[in-house]
Amino acid sequence: IADRREGIGVCGWILVSLSFLLVLITFPISIWACMKVIREYEQAVVFRLGRILSKKAKGPGVILILPCTDTFIKVDLRMVSCKIPPQEILTKDAVTAQVDGVVCYRIHSAISAVANISDVHSATLLLAQTALRNILGTQSLAQLLAGRGEIACSIQAMLNSATEQWGVKVARVEIKDVRIPVAMQRAMAAEAEAARETRAKVVAAEGEKNASRALKQASMVLAESPSGFQLRYLQTLTTLAAENNSTIVFPLPINMLGNLGQKSRGG
Repeated sequence: IADRREGIGVCGWILVSLSFLLVLITFPISIWACMKVIREYEQAVVFRLGRILSKKAKGPGVILILPCTDTFIKVDLRMVSCKIPPQEILTKDAVTAQVDGVVCYRIHSAISAVANISDVHSATLLLAQTALRNILGTQSLAQLLAGRGEIACSIQAMLNSATEQWGVKVARVEIKDVRIPVAMQRAMAAEAEAARETRAKVVAAEGEKNASRALKQASMVLAESPSGFQLRYLQTLTTLAAENNSTIVFPLPINMLGNLGQKSRGG
């Protein structure tokens, strides 16, 4: 509708001429009815005898309209942010969830927003709700929780393709909150706890494996030097005495007893 341009006809020009003549006759009083102020963030779509006056919206500033034949509609060009109400969806893996979000958009073509749709803000919000349900219905719960950014970009692209003919540009879409049933939350918590326990057992097993390898290498080194084994034994006893105040029974090494026996037999 916004791209269609037709003349107003002979009768239309006659009415416009009469309106212009009325303005001249009642000047300067009529000038106050013809002058309209449009704010910086607004544009005006002027209709003359029911048809859009020009290919471009007027404003901001002061615009002139003819009484009786011209009407105008103000269009706000500022960014609009609206909350998408919670939508109950069924994910790809048959999990029920409630998801809400936020969509930010602005009108870049005032003529298209007025001529091509009756209520651009309501239509954009309804379309955002539908797009949210359609996109999330094709995702699993894990994808929904982990890939919010990609899902938001998909919803934004879908909205932009649908609202282009309305003169609307969707700037940002964000998924605000995801609510799942309490039973599913408990199941997910149990699953996460089991996964953490599994990882802990794997880490402990890896530690035991590495410790056994280190002990094997240490035993091989100590086997090459018996005196080193005795020094390590004495160091362990020193550590125990420093940590715990208790009586330690110090056994004599077997090789020392053997040496003493040999000396007694020889003497």
